[in-house]
Amino acid sequence: MIYFDNSATTRPSQEVIDAVTNNLNSELFGNPGSLHKLGNTAINAYDECLKECAAAIGCSKEELYFTSCGTESANTAIEGYMSHNKRAGRKIISTETEHKCTLETLTRLEKSGYEIIYVPVDKEGKPDLETLSDSIDEDTALLCFTHVNNETGSVLPIEEIIDIKNKKNRNTKIYLDCVQSLGKLPIDLRKLNVDMASFSGHKIHSLKGVGMLYVKKDIKIDPLILGGGQQNGMRSGTQSLVLATAFTRAVKDAQEKREEAYKNASEINAFLRDELTKRNAVINSPSDACPFVLNVAFEGFQSETMLHCLEIYDIFVSTVSACSSKSKKVSYVLMAMGIDRKIANNSVRLSFSRYNSMEEAKEFIKAVDEIYDKFLIKR
Repeated sequence: MIYFDNSATTRPSQEVIDAVTNNLNSELFGNPGSLHKLGNTAINAYDECLKECAAAIGCSKEELYFTSCGTESANTAIEGYMSHNKRAGRKIISTETEHKCTLETLTRLEKSGYEIIYVPVDKEGKPDLETLSDSIDEDTALLCFTHVNNETGSVLPIEEIIDIKNKKNRNTKIYLDCVQSLGKLPIDLRKLNVDMASFSGHKIHSLKGVGMLYVKKDIKIDPLILGGGQQNGMRSGTQSLVLATAFTRAVKDAQEKREEAYKNASEINAFLRDELTKRNAVINSPSDACPFVLNVAFEGFQSETMLHCLEIYDIFVSTVSACSSKSKKVSYVLMAMGIDRKIANNSVRLSFSRYNSMEEAKEFIKAVDEIYDKFLIKR
């Protein structure tokens, strides 16, 4: 099997599986909210997970909260900030290439009376900075952007955006979707200088069902989930030490192995770009995209057709974001970038992890050649 769909999900690493197994086989099953010995042991272990995660991504443990996924983190950050900070302004600025968890949240806020401005992106998927600058004013409460786009790998010019924001309105806050950048790009939240950020476990070889939310210590937001007041009131519900352990193990490994993984992905990406271009494929990902993602259109094959042809060879890719794939629509990300609809309709996404190899990339090219020979009369 060749798995090139790591932006959708990654397989749990053996280190994560071992950490979870050890946790399940231990006496750490107590409710972290219980006052007896087992509860104290569990809450101390949970607190240690927060400390280790904070050390890995450059913040304090008081600024981190475990969630169920990146989507919950995004919803909590955006809606929670706007709910708590009603005097900050009625305007939010974003782009149409954001993940659905951001776009759907903004749609709901717009129906509640907030003004949502979508800054256009260029052919490389980067926001038009002049339009951004013109759009920020005293009424702008929040900017919502994605660090690495999950469909094209386009990398956000975050430093330039922060400079523009500070010149126009220092009180405007920034939420950053870091789901696809964690473990791929350097993540040090103190240097990144954003106010809120979201992360997802199953994108970094952890388990599905766990994510993380970062809220800078001076930022106040309303919780999305109410109840017993766990996690300092930010996310009620009994804490899962198993999921916290899985995320912690994964984030530590992702950060420690980031440079090696980046080099590996870069070599695979460069090889595939070169070989696919020779075969008249169209590369949609910009040249400076994060190398873990390669969006490509195959002449003569619609996206879903190529996906299923590759599946015959036990090769797994995706068409659009897994969160939108069942809709069978052309990628809204590619359309927003101004890519021709026919090309967008023929596009698939290849996405890599630290476990992929150059041998797999060569087998992929061999399979593409055979697919063209078998299923397309004219090349």
